[in-house]
Amino acid sequence: MEFTKLSAPSLKELFVQELEGMILSGKLAVGEKLPPEREMAKTMQVSRTVVNSGILELSRKGFLIIKPRVGTFIADYRRTGTLETLISILKYNGGVLRSGEIRSILEIRLALSELSFRLTIPKLTEKDINSLRKYVDGIGKSSTNKEASERAFEFHHELSILSGNMLLPLVYYSFKEAVLMLWERFCILHGREKLFTNTETLWQFIEKKDVEGAICWSKKTIYDTIQGKDQIYY
Repeated sequence: MEFTKLSAPSLKELFVQELEGMILSGKLAVGEKLPPEREMAKTMQVSRTVVNSGILELSRKGFLIIKPRVGTFIADYRRTGTLETLISILKYNGGVLRSGEIRSILEIRLALSELSFRLTIPKLTEKDINSLRKYVDGIGKSSTNKEASERAFEFHHELSILSGNMLLPLVYYSFKEAVLMLWERFCILHGREKLFTNTETLWQFIEKKDVEGAICWSKKTIYDTIQGKDQIYY
C-alpha cells in the first residue's frame, strides 16, 4: 500500500484552496465581486498579506479578475484558465475528471506524440534508442505507481527533446502534472505491468524506426484509455 507524504499547508495555500472550492462549487458565481481585502482578512482571520498574495495567485490561475480601483471579480475560468486551472479542478474533484476532460487531455497528448514520432524516430541513433530503453526498464522496476508514471513521462519527454524542435519539449512538459495524474490512475486500475507493456511495445516500434507503427500503437492505447478496455474513469 502506498502512502502520500503529509505536509502542513500554509495559510496562503488554505486561502487559495478555500476560494477555489467556492468558485468550482458555484458558491461564488462568475461576475460576483469579492469583498475588500481588509474585510476578507478579518472574516477569515488571516493577515491582509495572505489575502493579497492569494488573490494574485488565483488571478494568475484564471479564477479571478482584478480591476484596479474597481475591485476583484470571479472570472469565467473556462475562458481565462490555464493548465494550472485544470490541475486545481483535478485536485478539487479528488482527481476525478469527466470523460470529455479526459478525452481533451489525451487527444492533445496524442497530437504531441505523433509530431514527436515523425520528427524524432527517423534520426534516432543506436545510442538514443538504448537511452530510451532505460526509461522503459525504469517503469518495470518501479515500486510505486507514482514512480512508474514519472518514468513513462520521462520516456515521452526525452523523445520530444530528441526531436530537435525547441518548443515541443516545453509544451509537452507543461502538461506534466495532468498527465502524471492520469497515468497514476491508469496504474491503480490496470497495474504498472500494463503501463510497462504498453511503453515497451511502443519502444519496439521505435527500435525498428517504424513511425507509422508507433503512431498507430499510441492511438490504440490512448483510445483504449478514453473509451475502450483500459478506461480510467467510468
